[in-house]
Amino acid sequence: MMNGQVAAILRWYTSHARDLPWRRPDAGPWAVLVSEVMLQQTPVARVLPAYEAWLARWPTPAALAADSPADAVRQWGRLGYPRRAVRLHAAARLIADQHGGTVPSSVAALRALPGVGSYTAAAVASFAYGQRHAVLDTNVRRVLARLLSGVPRPTASPTTMEVELAESLLPAEPGLAPRWSVAVMELGALVCTADRPRCADCPVVTTCAWHKAGSPDDGQARRGQGYEGTDRQCRGRLLAILRDADEPVPAARLDAAWPDARQRDRALASLVADGLAEPLPGNRYALPR
Repeated sequence: MMNGQVAAILRWYTSHARDLPWRRPDAGPWAVLVSEVMLQQTPVARVLPAYEAWLARWPTPAALAADSPADAVRQWGRLGYPRRAVRLHAAARLIADQHGGTVPSSVAALRALPGVGSYTAAAVASFAYGQRHAVLDTNVRRVLARLLSGVPRPTASPTTMEVELAESLLPAEPGLAPRWSVAVMELGALVCTADRPRCADCPVVTTCAWHKAGSPDDGQARRGQGYEGTDRQCRGRLLAILRDADEPVPAARLDAAWPDARQRDRALASLVADGLAEPLPGNRYALPR
């Protein structure tokens, strides 16, 4: 990528960046970590109220660690993928116990936190601590795939070559690499979108390899994921009952919530395996304590 493309994307970001709370100067490492966990597979519009309510209740890792995993799951509400709440609670306890209540700054220490993978570790190290790391979320990978390789979408997971290329593109100027990462991310979220990219609004459209090639499709039609009647819906219904209950729930109440016994048993077993439900004596279930 040429310096002109980097400069063009950075200029575009200066004019078009959304005012998101986790990007503000007063957002500390804990706020950044919370935002990155919540933003996994979840749109910004849904995350914003949940993020603000979470930090209002638990402004520090120690505050969350002092409460129970059940409190975290209830606060998570219907944000989706509730395992993230349990893992964020576990991460808060580890931060409180092993890091003096401060989110660690190294990628290795971040990767050791429950629920923190390579992307989240790089994002927190970059956006909270100003470090120079390739931050490869879906949006960034899509922009770079189109701009540099001329393909409509990246592979399912980053390749070694892709990571090395992304690292080579990071500006050398101190403090500029995190801004570059978030600028490319924003371009992918707002302009270079998955299904209907707004190429006319792109600051680097004239040098985009995919656009020059006529924006070819790879023939892989994107299909919406159904929800009605799925294990996900069953899990959600059972978890909602546990979340809304003030005391352990008899298994018979869960049985009445879903007609397919085999699917219900499978969903309940997965909730237990994920640490979202806890079997208790007397054939009862509750959120994790």
